[in-house]
Amino acid sequence: SANYKHTAGHSEKFIAALTARLGADPKWIMPGYEDPFYHLWKERRLPTNVDPLKFNLKDDEERARLAKILEQGLDNIVGHVLPIQRSWKNHFPGWASGPWFLRSERLYLAPGDSPMGLRLPLDSLPWVKQSDYPYLNELDPTVDRSPLPAPEEFRQRYLQTDTPARRKTAQLRQRGQSEEEARKTALREDPTRLPQAGESAAWIVRTALCVEPRAGKLHVFMPPVATLEDYLELVAAIEDTAAELQTPVAIEGYTPPHDPRLNVLKVTPDPGVIEVNMHPSKSWDELVERTTTLYEEARQTRLGTEKFMIDGRHTGTGGGNHIIIGGATPSDSPVLRRPDLLRSLLAYWQNHPSLSWMFSGLFVGPTSQAPRVDEARNDSLYELEVAFKELDRQLAVGAQAARPGFQTTPWLVDRVFRNLLIDSSGNTHRAEFSIDKLYAPDSAHGRLGLVEMRAFEMPPDARMSLAQHLLLRGLVAKFWQHPYTNDLVRWGTDIHDRWMLPHFCETDFRDVIHDLRDAGYPFEFDWFAPHFEFRFPRIGDLEQRDLQIELRTALEPWHVLGEEGAAGGTVRYVDSSLERLQVKARGLVGDRFAITCNGHRVPLHPTGTNGEGVAGVRYRAWQPPQCLQPTIGSHAPLRFDLYDTWNQRSLGGCTYHVAHPGGRSYETFPVNSYEAESRRLARFFRQGHQQGKFTPPPPKPNGDFPFTLDLRNV
Repeated sequence: SANYKHTAGHSEKFIAALTARLGADPKWIMPGYEDPFYHLWKERRLPTNVDPLKFNLKDDEERARLAKILEQGLDNIVGHVLPIQRSWKNHFPGWASGPWFLRSERLYLAPGDSPMGLRLPLDSLPWVKQSDYPYLNELDPTVDRSPLPAPEEFRQRYLQTDTPARRKTAQLRQRGQSEEEARKTALREDPTRLPQAGESAAWIVRTALCVEPRAGKLHVFMPPVATLEDYLELVAAIEDTAAELQTPVAIEGYTPPHDPRLNVLKVTPDPGVIEVNMHPSKSWDELVERTTTLYEEARQTRLGTEKFMIDGRHTGTGGGNHIIIGGATPSDSPVLRRPDLLRSLLAYWQNHPSLSWMFSGLFVGPTSQAPRVDEARNDSLYELEVAFKELDRQLAVGAQAARPGFQTTPWLVDRVFRNLLIDSSGNTHRAEFSIDKLYAPDSAHGRLGLVEMRAFEMPPDARMSLAQHLLLRGLVAKFWQHPYTNDLVRWGTDIHDRWMLPHFCETDFRDVIHDLRDAGYPFEFDWFAPHFEFRFPRIGDLEQRDLQIELRTALEPWHVLGEEGAAGGTVRYVDSSLERLQVKARGLVGDRFAITCNGHRVPLHPTGTNGEGVAGVRYRAWQPPQCLQPTIGSHAPLRFDLYDTWNQRSLGGCTYHVAHPGGRSYETFPVNSYEAESRRLARFFRQGHQQGKFTPPPPKPNGDFPFTLDLRNV
């Protein structure tokens, strides 16, 4: 950013002009300083052979911070603080200020290098009882709001010729006071007396606006306010002050209170990704425009929506593409207006596991970021069925007490499902259907009428993202017209066996498309073929004696292990050492041919097509120190043979390597898709079958996972 060479003198001049524009008393402006006692203590604790002004950049961050502060001087002003809060004296809106009674004569900031607004000594202010504390309570999000005033109206309030103090002075003069008395009364703040020992000081202003020169630019730290109108008033006053003084400023600090009249685009740095939260779209055209613009702007700034693993596998960014069901206001939320809609979505997702796996990331399973409702607890489906019946009963008796356009009271759907849509630790946010912002009673921010679909990973293309949105919009429209009331299915271990394989996910997803077409929505499976290939990439294939063998990457749940001690506390590792792939054979003739993996017969199951069978193979790809069954080594490479039971020999085979077969260790990630493809192709060979006659050991039935050959248990 630009360096305007702003100093403490500029901040003093700016906050004085801003205070006058707001009609507050400038005598309560305070300069802020670094705490000399703390930093002198830190300097005395340094090693004797270390000069704090000549620190080594490789040393810890605290030493670099200390050297920076000592260089600029402990007696220099960091910035200026104005205690300020909204005031409603005599029903007249204004801004009140007042003194801060601190133990020291100067205002010393807490140690650190954060903005000074985050380092104010608020805990040193006079004590106040919790019942008297001036908490800022947000407005109920269901309350109807009038349109926001035009920007010119906010600016007019703070023109130099028309400040709140001047307007209040005019009102008081109309009541018979002299001009001097009216001016003093207009600028009079809350009582400034020092509170007695043990007295609750409820009158003290406890929020502040800060102006700080940092990196050569003035930064204005916004205080917390209760309403959006208050925030915009401060912004208008800051803007007019900056224009008057010809001084560019940067606004930081507290964000505006949540308000449906304000569209908010949030860009937040997350570990490994940039998280972008989009504001609600009122139409499909708006959604298309915003999604395509987001992808294009990311490309223009050299940010990708995909990545390649070290072995060349094409994956998502690791961030979510979470889809929100709701509205601009809670009153517009379809889930609050029709609680049976959430029931329909829950039951349909539970009946169709492909909706949970087709669009998710690599981390799936009971301990993932978005576990299914039937993965968290053993009795979750039973309790969910009880909740469905109770919801039906409440809808039958509560329609008369509901608001117009609602089936029942808005808090009912949250109360019914809040303790069911959770993960194994009870977290409502880490669930496939997150309702922590639906109608939580503890805060206004939790009563937004929103349901977050978390089992969606960021797809690499904007059209793939729009296809996901279109699918969800189609299902919501379908269930709005015809609620889904089918019974829940006890999948048992099938959910981590059969439904981990691409073939069954594809078959199930085709049923979803068929349901939408029957409801009058002309969806096509081909629209989601890229999602299928992206989620279940093909490893390779082999054709021998009119038989085709295809290998595809399947899903494998990752498990969070137990706690272990580590530096600074405890950690829980995620076991990602197990992988799974699907073996699909076509052209099988009776029981003559079989598929073996590393000498063990693969349990092929018929697919409904003559001569076609499919099965999964679970194997340990690598052996980390922390994993389930840590004594079992890697099973790579995987050698697949087309075994002829009549002649007891292999007719051909293929080999899949987890790492480079020559032992090459890649040090960098692939630079593009071509290098990634070459790394993938280098790990699959249409050769390597077992020579001579041999007899595989008899298959060992696995009642828990009949569709999967687990090489750890053979």
